[in-house]
Amino acid sequence: MDIGFIGLGAMGRAMVENLLEKGHAVTVWNRSPGPATHLAASGAKVAETIEEALQGDMVLSMLAHDQAIREVLLDALPRARPGLTHVNLATISTAFARELADRHAALGLGYVAAPVFGRPPVARAGGLNVLAAGAPDAVAHALPVLGALAAKVWPMGEDPVRANAVKIAGNLMIVAAVEAMGEATALGAAHGVPAADLLEVLTSTLFAAPIYKIYGGMIAEGRYHPPGFAADLALKDVRLAQAAGADKGLSLPLADLVEGGLEALLAGGGETPDLAALAEVSRGRVEGR
Repeated sequence: MDIGFIGLGAMGRAMVENLLEKGHAVTVWNRSPGPATHLAASGAKVAETIEEALQGDMVLSMLAHDQAIREVLLDALPRARPGLTHVNLATISTAFARELADRHAALGLGYVAAPVFGRPPVARAGGLNVLAAGAPDAVAHALPVLGALAAKVWPMGEDPVRANAVKIAGNLMIVAAVEAMGEATALGAAHGVPAADLLEVLTSTLFAAPIYKIYGGMIAEGRYHPPGFAADLALKDVRLAQAAGADKGLSLPLADLVEGGLEALLAGGGETPDLAALAEVSRGRVEGR
């Protein structure tokens, strides 16, 4: 299948490498040319303009946030190949998900909201969990490509907002897990139990799930660079959860707590760490530092 791909951060690059390896023709475009040039060596075609990436069977995009999609993609959509299906892999606000669905419908383009769970190495291996929502024909068109990226594609119905709501809720739970491990390791340390020992027990028994194992290992080792899930993107996602809740009259006290922790983590400047570093802020708060 002839695929366009827009947005070549760590996740986007990993996905493109996977698709190329599985025999798909991929035309890539990125605001900064370096990542696209790197992928050309693996067989990707580099688009000179974003419109060139919108002329295939479908286009996938993996842009960082709502504003990036507005700046990069919206103005180009009217010049897409008629009937093109756009598969949006990014974590975006529920309000913007609604707007995007309406914009594509007005232009006669297919639209699938397909946010993903997984870090770049999982994307490279084709092991993501993908949430897919949109019109049945658009989702059916996207499934062969999504299947190349995913261990499992989870159907979320026809309303694209549903997929984004699940993704935002899931990311809130990931951040909450890191907060919980930070507080738990502070409690253990106060009683003479090293973080590595406490987390080994708990992530091998009660919390033997991938998120606890991955982040527990990073916390135990103090391994926060390079980021897989950067703390600034985690803060963005927590704020998306707050906005999605407010839209329905909900209060999310846990989201408010971790928002403050992530703001404190990022206040020092310097290289952005992985979300796992939130555990250091949590420990400090518990210990009164």
